[in-house]
Formats: sequence, structure tokens, C-alpha cells
Amino acid sequence: MDKVKSTMETKGDVKFQYLAAIFVNIVSISFGAYCGWPSSSFLELSSDASPLETGPLTKQDQGNVASVLCLGGLVGNVFFLWLAEKIGRRQSMLWVALPSLLGWIGIPYARNPNHLIAARFLGGMAGGGCFGVIPVYTAELAEDSVRGILGTLLVLSCNMGVVTAFVLGYYFNYATVAWIVSVLSLVFLVCFWFMPETPQHLAQKHKLQEAEHALRYYRNIRARPSKELSEQLQLELHKLRAPEKADEAGDDIADSAVTWSDFADRKARKACFIGLGLLAANQGCGCFAMLNYTALIFEKSGSSLSPTVSAIIVGFIQLVGSYVSTLLVERAGRKLLLLVSAVGICLSQVVMASHSYLKVLGYDTAGLDWGPIAAFSFMLFIASWGLLTLPFLVISEIMPPKIRSTASMLLMSILWLLSMLTIKLIPLLTAAWGMHGTVLFFAGCSLAGALFIAIFLPETRGKTIETILASL
Repeated sequence: MDKVKSTMETKGDVKFQYLAAIFVNIVSISFGAYCGWPSSSFLELSSDASPLETGPLTKQDQGNVASVLCLGGLVGNVFFLWLAEKIGRRQSMLWVALPSLLGWIGIPYARNPNHLIAARFLGGMAGGGCFGVIPVYTAELAEDSVRGILGTLLVLSCNMGVVTAFVLGYYFNYATVAWIVSVLSLVFLVCFWFMPETPQHLAQKHKLQEAEHALRYYRNIRARPSKELSEQLQLELHKLRAPEKADEAGDDIADSAVTWSDFADRKARKACFIGLGLLAANQGCGCFAMLNYTALIFEKSGSSLSPTVSAIIVGFIQLVGSYVSTLLVERAGRKLLLLVSAVGICLSQVVMASHSYLKVLGYDTAGLDWGPIAAFSFMLFIASWGLLTLPFLVISEIMPPKIRSTASMLLMSILWLLSMLTIKLIPLLTAAWGMHGTVLFFAGCSLAGALFIAIFLPETRGKTIETILASL
């Protein structure tokens, strides 16, 4: 009976943490829709019936409109993480809704490719804010027992947005899709407006009473006196009050400012090294870049499915994979999921490259043309288990609290640059090495990522931030 009661109390303690994580990720759904919007919209905008005053989109226009999302992500990442340090994680995320909303409103009014580029740049800025600030926000408010699940909601929500755009694009034109999805930004504002700031950020800003109030809200213990709280919660309250003792000792608030010397610390250097390796594996596996070739892979495999239906199928595969990640992340652990994901991607890409190379050599592959579809689908499914989902969570967990926001800004900026680089390089690599050589190169990167994870990454499941830092 006591065990059942304890379980019920635990669920009650984390319900507001789940609520905050769900509400903040509504805007991630909107960004996911930005990622999926070109799939069907380019078919309409590049046709003879294009509503643009300049006529159908050329291949170069399509490349510019699609890739500018990454440039916007780079700018948004730097700006919104800087804003998160200045005015707080909550208020920074509320401002993310502005470029997200303006980008969607701008698409129906676009009259030429430059207008679309500007709208997509704004959408990319919102995405930069999501992938920069949300991992920090959830890591700072979540208990150790649910931190993994809440951290995976970011990519799950993004994949929900991708599928939403694919499905809506099947039934409506590009402008109607934009108007429908723009509502998400307003829903996000209404829902997230009432969430408090993270306790840790408030404590760093020496707003100790507000920090304790926020902690009590997120732990659902607002009406209980401190002496009746569990030992763990009393310890959390004690940590929040620690800055007060520092002030009494004469320390200046300015000492909390991040300097380059903070990055020179051994643990900080190792955390940044691990974070950089995870992001290199995230982009080096090629899964994100290869999504641009979904229709081509299905077409070359002899599939009779239309590009729009193919994209919807791929979107649902990713969505299911990222949902599986939320189920396994607190059971199997981060390291195991990342390892399985990287190895699975490598094997899938070897199958795809082998099939492509056999066709180049002139072999009859008619009986094996289902292979690339199966391998590509499995690659995205297994990638969503770990390598496309968990790096953002792990980075927020292993970073020392003082440099977490600044380090995330630097690492996520590198991620957006790598995204642009891989998307731009694929046509060049395909021309030089063929599709089989390009995919095999990504397979090698995936294998290198698996070795990196096995050697350097500590397991963070269920551990406190202090324990994780001690293991670095």
C-alpha cells in the first residue's frame, strides 16, 4: 500500500513538469512544419500553375528557399540563447513565437522567391530558439527521473510538425497550409504564458524567493512546509539558497558572469568535446541531409508511390521512432540507444550503397529494388531512436550549469553550420562519387560516431547533474 501511495505521489510531483515540457514544445511542432512544408509545396510552386509573380520556382530557387532555414536557425540560436541569459528561459521562448508566426503569415503573401526566403529565414530563427533554449529549459526544471523523457519531446514534437505539414500538404495548397499551421504559434503563447521561470535561472540571478516558488510549482509541493518535504526536495531547496550564502560572504553578483576561464576547466572542456562529437555524428550520419532525397530514393527503387505519399510514410516512420525513444530513454539509457542507433544507421546505409553500386555495375536488381526502401525506412526509424533525438538532451545534461546556456549556443551554432554544409555538399559528393559513394561515406561517419560514443560518452540516465559532472 505504501509503495502504491509513493508511486501516486511521484506521478503527482512531476505532472507540472510534463505540462511545461508539452506546452513549450507546441512551438517545436510549428518548426517541424517549416521543415516539412517544402515537400509538397515545391510541387505546386515549381509547376506551370505557380501563383508567384516571377513564375515557377527554379531548382536554384528551391535550394535557396529550403536551405535558408538553417541560416535562420544559426541566427536564432545565437540570439535566443543570448536572450535566455538576459531575460530568462521562459521569456526568451515566448519571443520565439514572434518569428514563427510572422514566417507563416509571410508565406501566403509571398510574390517571389525572395519573399519566401525571408519568411523561411524567420521560421529558421524560431527553430534556432527551440533547439537552443528548450533543452536548457527542460534540463533545469526536470527531476532526474523524468529528465530524459522530457528532453526527447523536442524532436518528437518536431517530427509531429513534419508529419502535419506532409498530411496537410496532401489536401491543401501551400498558402492554406501556412495559415492553418500559424495557429500553433498563438496556441503556444496562450498555453506557455502561465509557466514560471526555471528555478535554477532564478537562483543564478539571486531571485531566491521566486526560485523557491518556481521549484515548488514544478514539484507540485506549493502548500507543504519545508520540514515536511522529502530529503531530496530539501536538498534542492538548499541548493537554491546557496547563492544567498555567497552574497553574505561578500561575493559579487557579477562573479556569476560566464568567462573564457570557465571553459578552461577540465570538466567543461570534456563536456564541450563530447557535445561537439555528438553533433558531428548527428549531422555526419547524413540522415537529416538525405531526407531531401526521399522522393529520389523511392523513385530509383522502382516504387509506384507518389512523392507526397512517400514523404508522409517517411514522416510517420520518424514519428514512431522518436516516440519509441521517449519510451526507452529512461529504461535502456542514453548511451545504449545512441550506440544502437549509430550502428543501425551504418548497416542500413551499407545496404543502400551496395544496391546502388550493383546498379552502377549493370547487375539486374529488379528483385531487390525493395531493399533501398526498407533500408532507408529502417535508417530513419533507428536514427530517431538516438542519433537524431538524444544529442540535444545529453548536451544539456553534461554541461556545467554555469556555462550551459553559453556552451549550448556555441555548439548549436556549429550544428546549424554543419546542417548547411551537409545539405550543400550532397549534390557535389553525388556528382563526384555517385549515390553509392556518398551513402558509403555517411556509413563511415556513422561508424566513427558509434566508436566515439562507446569510448567517450558517460551514461547520464537517472543521475544528478553533480554525479554526471563527477564522471567526466
